[in-house]
Amino acid sequence: MKKHIILSAILLLAAALLYCSGDRQQVGQVTLEWWQFWTDPAIKPTIEKIAADYEAANPNVKINLTDLTWADGHEKIVIAFSSGTAPDIIELGSDWVAEFSSAGQLADITEDVIKDTANFLGWSAGIWKDRIYARPWILGTRILFINRDLLRKAGLGENYVPINWDQLKEVCYKIDSLGKDIYGFGSNAAEKHRLYKKFLPFFWAADGRIVSLDGKYSVFASDKAYRALKFYKELSDSCSMVDTQRRLEDAFLEGKIGVIISGDWLLKRIKNENIQLDFVTTLIPGPKYPGKSFAGGEYLAVSAGSANKTEAARFMEFITNKDNQLLFCKANYSTNPSSKAATTDTFFTSDVNLQTFVKQMNMSEMVPATPQWVYVEDIIERMLEDVLFNDAPVAESLYEANHKIKELIFKE
Repeated sequence: MKKHIILSAILLLAAALLYCSGDRQQVGQVTLEWWQFWTDPAIKPTIEKIAADYEAANPNVKINLTDLTWADGHEKIVIAFSSGTAPDIIELGSDWVAEFSSAGQLADITEDVIKDTANFLGWSAGIWKDRIYARPWILGTRILFINRDLLRKAGLGENYVPINWDQLKEVCYKIDSLGKDIYGFGSNAAEKHRLYKKFLPFFWAADGRIVSLDGKYSVFASDKAYRALKFYKELSDSCSMVDTQRRLEDAFLEGKIGVIISGDWLLKRIKNENIQLDFVTTLIPGPKYPGKSFAGGEYLAVSAGSANKTEAARFMEFITNKDNQLLFCKANYSTNPSSKAATTDTFFTSDVNLQTFVKQMNMSEMVPATPQWVYVEDIIERMLEDVLFNDAPVAESLYEANHKIKELIFKE
């Protein structure tokens, strides 16, 4: 009995010495590498605060931040995964997640986040083959901005908002008829990564789909797609200023365009530049109210090769909790947190324009989660350019694009 007591004491002493030695650093201390894109001076301090708050609550954790840029961030991520130097946590655009999850480069976080799925929006982009690989963070959608002064001049009343395609056409036509240098609608030019985002709301509102619900077929060419593209082309040809997104927004703010589709960055610009403009925001209409819009956003994922997956998942949960999403949205004037609870805060409920974005997000769709999306996007944009700017026939162009998508995604 005495020998057992002595042996137990020795073991306890050894454990205590190990805890107090340098090995404690190796066992207990965790350093998380986080690559992220929010580098603007207005929001970067908020990112740093979130990291610092987590460190304060978890003294054994150190967060190392690395900034990426949209100009070359994707390339750096690809290189990091290829070379085995990827960080623990990585911010990804919504249409990048499938690229990396399908390649086995992201950790499966399904069990870590399954409890949260009912409380957050935007999960579809983070799913690959029925497993979750990325947690939605800050989302974004597009809505209609309408110039109230031009509504009044067109005889429609300052509070008139279109709720279907026919009414949208009426608003745009009447404003366009006001005279020289006044346009009814702002239609995007052949601007990469933007043009398709303006067409897809009409496409989805008409119940069009790019791929079938089971993901087995390309169904881009349909009577629904034909109707949507004919309508969008009619707006573009008959009553629109056609230009880049930035120039369309400039013209809208100068009172030259009645209706444009834009995102929360335009609200931020109006606020930050103190632009005096009487405008109203509303949902993008469909053939029959309500319509749909395009949604995308920023996601957080854990690298499959991370040695700290559990802690990384905990930190991502912290980043995306209600309080931290509110902190982020208030600092950046962002309109669409993924946290449903965050949208109930007075920051959102007291601002009618933010409410428009919140409502629109609930009636928005994301592009299909496919590793080849960047190529699908290019097919759709080239088709749109041919139809809108080169008068290519609508039906034939849709059919050809559908064939290309089919060969790309579903080739044997």
